[in-house]
Amino acid sequence: MINAAQIKEHANVIGADGVHLGTVDHVEGGRIKLTKRDSGEGHHKGHHHFISLGLVSEIEGNDVRLSANADVALTFEEEESGKPTD
Repeated sequence: MINAAQIKEHANVIGADGVHLGTVDHVEGGRIKLTKRDSGEGHHKGHHHFISLGLVSEIEGNDVRLSANADVALTFEEEESGKPTD
């Protein structure tokens, strides 16, 4: 299990495939809150998305590495309410 306290503000969130998924705003309620600039397109643009800490495989300095590839991890992104993005 990872130590969420090691996740730094503005750290890079990277999929298992090495693809940048987003930037940490902060950790909130067992989830990583991504910055708004990494919020996607369309109706997802301009608000925060969240990634479960359960997807984090390791923390290396300023990089948070996920156990899933970036394209798969995107399917697990959540809105602030906890509902999946569509």
